[in-house]
Amino acid sequence: MRTGIVMTARPGLEHLAARAEELGFSSFWVYDTPMVHGDPFVSLALCAKSTSRIRLGIGVTSPALRSAPAAAAALSSLNALAPGRIVCGVGTGNTARRTLGMRPTKTAELESFTAALQDLTAGRETDYREGTLTSRVRFLHAGGYVNTEDPVEFVVAAFGPKVAAVAGRLGTGMISFALHAPAAWSALCQARRAAAQAAGHSEKTEKTEKTDAYLISSLYVLADGEDRYGDAVKDAMGHIAVSALILAVEDPAFRAALPREESAAVDRLLHLRGTTATDPDRHHTLYRNYLGRLSAEDRDLVVPSLVDRFGLIGTRDEIGRQIDALEKSGVDELVIQPVADPEAEMAELARLLP
Repeated sequence: MRTGIVMTARPGLEHLAARAEELGFSSFWVYDTPMVHGDPFVSLALCAKSTSRIRLGIGVTSPALRSAPAAAAALSSLNALAPGRIVCGVGTGNTARRTLGMRPTKTAELESFTAALQDLTAGRETDYREGTLTSRVRFLHAGGYVNTEDPVEFVVAAFGPKVAAVAGRLGTGMISFALHAPAAWSALCQARRAAAQAAGHSEKTEKTEKTDAYLISSLYVLADGEDRYGDAVKDAMGHIAVSALILAVEDPAFRAALPREESAAVDRLLHLRGTTATDPDRHHTLYRNYLGRLSAEDRDLVVPSLVDRFGLIGTRDEIGRQIDALEKSGVDELVIQPVADPEAEMAELARLLP
């Protein structure tokens, strides 16, 4: 299985992208969370100038953050700096919207936005809507400004069959966050294939289009006798565990399905952040240090069941078996976020992973 790296957007990220390329990673991604981290397009522009081979990904943007023309201009500008190396993930903005105190967008908007980006970045016309007005738009002066000749790879953020079907209809790949169950990936891939067939995609198209599946996760290899639930493990994967607790605050249905110890951790999180699940301004504190290195006070939030569910944790042989099962279920690339000591962790990952 291929491996990649994902980081939060910030100044100076380009030297890590260059190091990831030196170490042989396939891709380097940045999150798109405007009110939490820096701008991903600025970060990736610097990364593009500092690298020559590694693919550069947005993980993920949303129709609620930018208009299709603005997003297409940014992507095609990156494509001019790194021809054929750009990957764009598109989602409903689950985190990026909630950090604004807003709800995610609808799946239909995700689909129409992604289709428009596919058209515009390939130099085609597409519909552009503002309220009741609709017009046809395209790049007017592509040469010398943006690159619409080399393809941009698109993936949609899928956690269930509904969005996987969008990927099938549009002929895109998929990306998901901390989804470690092989059965879940098999179901997503089947839903994507079924929708692709229903949309009339030919076998040739299915084989030649870039429709890879990416899993964003965390990974920690246990030494002999090391505590599976110790501080080192929590520091490696706690950022993802805490993001799941935050989702439980924002989504009552998700919280209702949590086991008791995880629901209790949600209450402790709210206490530490000094907010409540019904406070309209909870986003001001709830997302503090989001997807950053776990603070010491937050370690107690990472209960054992969260470690088991949201991290790839185990001996080298155990993790190898997990990765093999995920690959057989349809995952093409494992994308890891190093948070404690990124450069050292990337070097260790490169040594441990194929």
